[in-house]
Amino acid sequence: MATVLAAGTLPWRRRRGRLQVALVHRPRYDDWSWAKGKLDPGETFPVAAVRETLEETGLRVRLGHPLPTTTYTVATKSGPAVKEVRYWAAEVTGGVGGLVHEVDEVAWLEADAARATLTYPHDLAQLDALVAADAQGSLTTWPLAVLRHAKARPRASWTDDDWLRPLDDQGRTQAADLVPLLAGYGIERLVSSPSTRASDTLAPYATASGGRLRLKPGLSEEGYAEDPSRAGHHLNRLLERGVPACLCSHGPVLPDLVARVLERVDPRLAPGLVARSVVDDAVGSGLAKGEVLVAHVVGTGEDARVVAAERHHPLDRG
Repeated sequence: MATVLAAGTLPWRRRRGRLQVALVHRPRYDDWSWAKGKLDPGETFPVAAVRETLEETGLRVRLGHPLPTTTYTVATKSGPAVKEVRYWAAEVTGGVGGLVHEVDEVAWLEADAARATLTYPHDLAQLDALVAADAQGSLTTWPLAVLRHAKARPRASWTDDDWLRPLDDQGRTQAADLVPLLAGYGIERLVSSPSTRASDTLAPYATASGGRLRLKPGLSEEGYAEDPSRAGHHLNRLLERGVPACLCSHGPVLPDLVARVLERVDPRLAPGLVARSVVDDAVGSGLAKGEVLVAHVVGTGEDARVVAAERHHPLDRG
């Protein structure tokens, strides 16, 4: 059976201290559900989730907690298919709330009212997970993205200093694809190894977002070999700031950095168990070139704790 890939969000806000979520009404089906839609060709799930939310609700959002994935059977022109929809909790950052795409009404409801209004039982799991995260104090998070530089020219074909080795064509495509992906998480602070292949991985996003790219020799392969503690220092500084951030480094450096992220996974929270699995696998297998580990963090400094995590690769697209 064919699979239809889709993504969506549960936009949330607080009014008078009460948690509210946004539901959408589709007149074509006369149903109430979450903002969602199919992936465009070549699109990643997080990018589709942000785009579809804007198109259906007029709201700009920043992705937070990943929520349970839903699968169900749908009818298509070629017959029945399995629809897989991945969801995120999404904090509203702007937008006028205008209706653009297949939706005639957006309703902000508190959890109990939303539960009674939703048309489909399979939409309840996402609401329950969001409410549980809020009750545990882990709904309001900030993202810390750990990125391995995109694909570069092979060492064997490069005769100059290794730190000058540039991205190849595939690497430049990966760097461009990272722009909407990182934007979906609202990344603001950019820290990178000064090696060309690392800084050029984040440069397109820095240009698109207007952010400043901070180059730290301690994140390079050479700097790490000279003093391994410097890379951990840069990670700790990001944890102290608590600003949505991305750190770009190299294969030999990342196991140390990811292990430090793993130490921050909160074992008391159910989403943290998922986070531990995702991060622990990144320690063992490593990140592929151009792959990013997004850790969702509560708190700052010594109190910073990872409550959810996910991994994305620019080539992992629909």
